[in-house]
Amino acid sequence: MTLVNQKCVPCEGGVAPLSRAEAETLRKETPEWKLSDSTKSISRSFSFKNFAQALAFANKVGAIAEEQGHHPDLHVEWGRVTIELSTHAIDGLSVNDFILAAKIDAI
Repeated sequence: MTLVNQKCVPCEGGVAPLSRAEAETLRKETPEWKLSDSTKSISRSFSFKNFAQALAFANKVGAIAEEQGHHPDLHVEWGRVTIELSTHAIDGLSVNDFILAAKIDAI
């Protein structure tokens, strides 16, 4: 099943974060997302024609995040939204981060 068709599962810790190899494998379905050097997060910037479009996109991301119970860090500015995904409970990446990235890409 592709990432976009999966649902985030609550993570309360107690599991190891993804290894670099596991993250790189999942990133094949979300190739526009950049893996951090520390392998603790993925990020992507989206460009828009104005602030209103950027804000509307950020609100769509927020709705998906609420639905999935997995929340990104959002930075909204004029004509740009930068999103960072990480699973704070495990101080690194989980499959949830890639599921949410795929769902964001589908907007």
